Amino acid sequence: MKRTISLIALLAVLVSACTSAAPTALPTDTPVPATPTASVPSETPTPSPSPTPAYPPEGYGPSNYPSDIDPLTGLAVANPALLARRPLAIKVSNLPRSIRPQFGLSLSDLVFEYYTEEGSTRFIALFYGQDASRVGPIRSARFFDVDVVRGYKAVFAFGYAYIDELQRLYSSEFADRLVVEGPGTPLTRFDPNGADSLVVNTADLSAYITQQGVENGRQNLDGMSFNLTAPSGGQPVTQVFVRYSSAIYNRWDYDAASGTYLRFSDTANDPNNGQTEQYAQLTDALTQAPLAFDNLVVLYVPHELYAPGIYDILLSGSGQAVAFRDGQAYQVTWQRTETGVVTLSNPDGSPFAFKPGTTWFEVVGSGSRLAKNDQSWRFTHSMP
Repeated sequence: MKRTISLIALLAVLVSACTSAAPTALPTDTPVPATPTASVPSETPTPSPSPTPAYPPEGYGPSNYPSDIDPLTGLAVANPALLARRPLAIKVSNLPRSIRPQFGLSLSDLVFEYYTEEGSTRFIALFYGQDASRVGPIRSARFFDVDVVRGYKAVFAFGYAYIDELQRLYSSEFADRLVVEGPGTPLTRFDPNGADSLVVNTADLSAYITQQGVENGRQNLDGMSFNLTAPSGGQPVTQVFVRYSSAIYNRWDYDAASGTYLRFSDTANDPNNGQTEQYAQLTDALTQAPLAFDNLVVLYVPHELYAPGIYDILLSGSGQAVAFRDGQAYQVTWQRTETGVVTLSNPDGSPFAFKPGTTWFEVVGSGSRLAKNDQSWRFTHSMP
């Protein structure tokens, strides 16, 4: 199939676009440093979609999902026709702070946050069970995105990449599912307050791939298990901190009323190792809703230095993880085959049951530290 933009043209604009093995046991616990209390905005949290009242006691997954059940959330979808297409993966920026709040994240099924370079993180958000009229700001790809796009058989919208990363994407089996800004593509510019953000409508993105003659039918996304009943053996944890650097850190507060985890993001650099962190609740610029997810999962994943400042994050095989649902923490193991989705298992090897709903994955280095203080846990990203 003809590519909209040749690889030579992509490389010509590369520079300008890019500017705009797991441990066998979790690290030793250490006390959590005191953290200033952040004020919570007055907005009432918006609960995520509720599971159907007829939710089966045995739950759904890891396979044989009914035709109207989203295998990435375990929920019945309002429009089952959406499940007869590929998921849509979209790369979303997290810096500079002026681009926040981002567009459309509250409508995604899954989000992966991971370290990029120079203390920063970016998101790759997956949309499947519902569409979003605007997602962004879209930024450039990294090596990690290859595993996500391959595992979820997704269409991928992004804003170019470093040359070696771009070559890995365009030499992959899914090269015809890559969409970047250019004439005729659905990626457009949105200019609120002079930001000139690159954004996309997910319905338009899916339609574009079909129009290009790319196979866009329902994919095998088996792997995740869901149950309304929380597993036994959890530890009460109502606040989770994830610190990537002095510039990027976040906090998740469990909200018992909605049964979701609310996202709070950094508002200033903190060079004092957690002593002067400042937070604000993150909302969705599209829906105006607070960013709230039903599951929060911290994945310990090996990071390999590919070139100065560039990391290859190896989301394949298995490793340690901590899953949070219903205000409880669970020590679990993550697994992912080369072409599969991320799954979780209990210590006895049985599938871990996600809460039906959305999931945010925090990807940290395999040498990251976990500190516990009563019901507040803090993860500090480290790449040995």
